[in-house]
Amino acid sequence: QVQLVESGGGLVQPGGSLRLSCAASGFTLDNYVIGWFRQAPGREREAVSCSSYRGGSTTYSDSVKGRFTVSRDNARNTVYLQMDSLKPEDTAVYYCATKFTQPHRCYYTAEDYSIWGQGTQVTVSS
Repeated sequence: QVQLVESGGGLVQPGGSLRLSCAASGFTLDNYVIGWFRQAPGREREAVSCSSYRGGSTTYSDSVKGRFTVSRDNARNTVYLQMDSLKPEDTAVYYCATKFTQPHRCYYTAEDYSIWGQGTQVTVSS
């Protein structure tokens, strides 16, 4: 069964860090593009990052550039989103997503992705 499962969300104070995990099953994650998205209450789902396949480059949205880092552990078939210097405006449900076509480039809209995890809540508050 093809599946993505996120974990690692929680409550953190401003300036703190969290690491989210996105574990894949039923397929090899490194062969496909991976996107991280987030959705705050009342707002549209927005792209956080995109990583092209086979260890390719990652691009980040301006709002998280320099604070968030994506990494892959191919042995665990898992992608991580390290989030540092968190701000209250980072509060959202975070999702990882992938697609099985054209993995050599990146995609920045939710409609481009066909496989989604269930999401994990991140709350940044004092």
